[in-house]
Amino acid sequence: MQDGDGHRARIGLIFMASSVVMEAEMWAMAPQGVSVHTTRIKLPKVTVEGIQAMMDAPELEQAARLLASAPLDVLCFGGTSASFLHGTAYDKALIARMKDWAPGLAINTASTASLAGLAAVGAGPVVLATPYVDEVHARAIRFLEENGHKVLASDNLRIDEDQALAEVPLEKVFDMVCEMDHPEAEAVFISCTNFRTAGVIDALEKELGKPVVSAVQSSFWHALRLAGVEDDCPGYGQLFRQPLPGAVA
Repeated sequence: MQDGDGHRARIGLIFMASSVVMEAEMWAMAPQGVSVHTTRIKLPKVTVEGIQAMMDAPELEQAARLLASAPLDVLCFGGTSASFLHGTAYDKALIARMKDWAPGLAINTASTASLAGLAAVGAGPVVLATPYVDEVHARAIRFLEENGHKVLASDNLRIDEDQALAEVPLEKVFDMVCEMDHPEAEAVFISCTNFRTAGVIDALEKELGKPVVSAVQSSFWHALRLAGVEDDCPGYGQLFRQPLPGAVA
């Protein structure tokens, strides 16, 4: 019987202590022989101030160093808003810090992976769905647009409690995206790694006729590709049929 051993790839994940979605969705999408291993850090509140407090705390470095002591292939920072909070340069600096803390491992963040995913499906302008409060949502728009993805339409749920993010039902996510779609958008991007998305990506792509990229899905796809795993993960979006774009890896 399969026992979940990561003989093909082991992915380390730094995730928020109060969050539950990303690990479950990664395991759901995982090909045989790929495993996920998590260390958690505390997120006080899903606001700019709360996210900044998490990123300034010493637990972030501790989490990276703890995970790096395991025989992993990739280390993923599983916070989208936390990595795009201050723009692209901040995200790149976070990756550089993680490489210092976890030498020898391939590194990604949810924000870097999201850009790679959008590039892989050939997206230009997008629509954006998030569960964030207005200020964090605005920073998501800024991050996408400074990286060449004009946001033609967007919506956000204004949730500031981390556990409440995970309680949004898939039906609401589906309806939210369908209601805000724009005919000129070339892809949908759904942000937040504690916001359920994996279960509706295939249905949304069939309904809207365009690729759907989510923060969790793209983080996992990107980590797989960095680890040399080229598998498709049927049912979780056309992104998994794409190779890693070298320019944004």
